[in-house]
Amino acid sequence: MMPNGAISIRPPGKFFIGKGLLAELGSYAQAFGNRAYVICDKFILERAIAEAGPSFGERGSAVFGKFRHECTRIEINRNREMARSVKAELIVGIGGGKTLDTAKAVACHERLPVLTVPTTASSDAACTARALIYTLSSEFDRCMLLPSAPDLVLADTEILAAAPARLFVAGIGKALATYFEVRACYRAQAERWVPPRAARTALASARLCLDSLLENAVQARLDVERQRSSRALEAVLEATVYLSGVSADGGGRAAAHAIHNGMLAVPALQQARHGEKMAFALLAQLVLERAPQEEIATLLDFSRAVGLPLGLRELGVRTFAEAQWRRVAERACEKRESMGNMPFAVAPDDVYRAIREADALADEHRTASERPPLAVAGG
Repeated sequence: MMPNGAISIRPPGKFFIGKGLLAELGSYAQAFGNRAYVICDKFILERAIAEAGPSFGERGSAVFGKFRHECTRIEINRNREMARSVKAELIVGIGGGKTLDTAKAVACHERLPVLTVPTTASSDAACTARALIYTLSSEFDRCMLLPSAPDLVLADTEILAAAPARLFVAGIGKALATYFEVRACYRAQAERWVPPRAARTALASARLCLDSLLENAVQARLDVERQRSSRALEAVLEATVYLSGVSADGGGRAAAHAIHNGMLAVPALQQARHGEKMAFALLAQLVLERAPQEEIATLLDFSRAVGLPLGLRELGVRTFAEAQWRRVAERACEKRESMGNMPFAVAPDDVYRAIREADALADEHRTASERPPLAVAGG
């Protein structure tokens, strides 16, 4: 625990971005130990074994295990046992955010170094000093705060550029919220575990993240669809994978994350990606803040241009059930959530009204030829 009033920025020990880094994993890993336990998403498991496995060569060994869908306490403990059984000296995570969070949690419990290799830009988990834990039914359980960010991150642009465009865009939606959440925490000077005050450095890096997205994201999406590398693509990957995570860790999370976590209990949103829901939750946060109309218009224009869903209908909600969304608002205001980092007191009724207004703004932004607003049940 840092002294009261201290400011802390905790980036990864090292961050590398470039082509073909997966095939060099063993070379990077040797600085941390000889026996690696590697937790992989199932879709990249065979490729990781084929490409990364030989890179350990005579330097050491690696045992590859398949991640089982959700970052739960059960999955973390299962992988802890696996790591012990192979006498692992370091943990590696290769995959999406939940896989990387599992690897970080395992490494923390086992007091081992951890390396992360993100396979999509839909999450900043590769660089953060926290792990989001879920229940077996995929509802948010808790945020596990870690003593440090990963020791090393390898962002292989060949892998990240080959991921589906929807995942790439979802990462943009997640990173888009970073500046506005850090700004809210900075304004509130919220009392958090560490640091208790949002660092100016985090605010500056979050602004850089936002500016990079606004400047490069539309072109980068085109490049992803064409599976071509470009400066715009690398700039957005740096923003979504690195800048977003480091800024959030140093600056904090606010209403957008709290509203997103409340939305996890809505069955109609189960197919929506984390970053897609975050983009809508951000809109609701800006409504809560009574942000300038110009700022909200910029967000809506950007979201449309890059391909993010604008409202609840585009996220999969066909009928707005008032009782369900009031529960979302109540969950968003629970003590364990980051709503308390806002620079003013927020009640569930405030959140509910903000959700309704945000959805109305999204509807207004649609063209006249698009679908009509949601039908409303029970209110």
